Amino acid sequence: MDNLTHSLIGAALGQAGLKRKTGLAMPALIIGANLPDIDAGCVVHGIESLAIRRGITHGPLALAILPLLLATALLWYDRWQTGRGKRPEERLPVRFGWLLALCYLGTLSHPLFDWFNTYGIRLLEPFSSRWFYGDTLFIIDIWILIALGTGIWRSRRREREGKPQWALPAQLALAALFAYVGANMAISRASVAAVRAFDPQIDMAVASPVPFAFWRREVLWRSGDGFYGKIACDFAQCQRYPRVIRKTEMADPRIAQWAAGDPAAEAFLFWSRMPVAETGPKGILLKDQRFMDSPVRSNFTVELKPR
Repeated sequence: MDNLTHSLIGAALGQAGLKRKTGLAMPALIIGANLPDIDAGCVVHGIESLAIRRGITHGPLALAILPLLLATALLWYDRWQTGRGKRPEERLPVRFGWLLALCYLGTLSHPLFDWFNTYGIRLLEPFSSRWFYGDTLFIIDIWILIALGTGIWRSRRREREGKPQWALPAQLALAALFAYVGANMAISRASVAAVRAFDPQIDMAVASPVPFAFWRREVLWRSGDGFYGKIACDFAQCQRYPRVIRKTEMADPRIAQWAAGDPAAEAFLFWSRMPVAETGPKGILLKDQRFMDSPVRSNFTVELKPR
């Protein structure tokens, strides 16, 4: 998910009452919710970053170590402020056990919500480079942003006014979030099942969520004989016809030959879940079916040329 969503999840957890467990609880949750994205700087490498992003910093070793480092840094910061006489008087005492637990909670929320979209995440890196996909949420979900933002705002307002149960709006927002995720997961699974029922030759079907219309899925499908296409579904009611069918062209022997030793092509093929090849006048374009119609499709395209 986008970093605003991750931040709001951390903030909502804190505003739901966890921020009263220890001093610096909110920074622990919000920073922790973004911490695995320390690999984001690799995007300067362009297409080659596809082999790096959502890998080792989202895997078990990093998820075990990063929260501990964050909790230690926050504890040091609290003591540093105390030593300089700059510690805010309203800050609760820092209880390291709770601080560490909240750092883990915030950090672990990150790979969970990254898993919910179609981009993929390598949850077992460095022990395994297998990609995992949830196919449940669009990467930027406006309804999640609205629900969490509203819940946090109303909770903070009640807290400032000294009203009882000030944490309730944030708690309700989190409950709505998980109900929404569950409903979207059910829509995705039902849409894939409906499309597979159309044609037993379909080897792969991916329910791709679309912006705004959470009830809609573009089910991308591929068959064992090298054809691919997509079918639109609303609440798992799928339009069987018309549908455009194309050949993936991935059986072209030149692809493996030209991609060998090309860092960008090798990174793309390592990452790509649904690769497609298009022959052009200057070479072969490699694309991923998930992002062929996206405004950022150029970020997921590699051109192969003969050597």
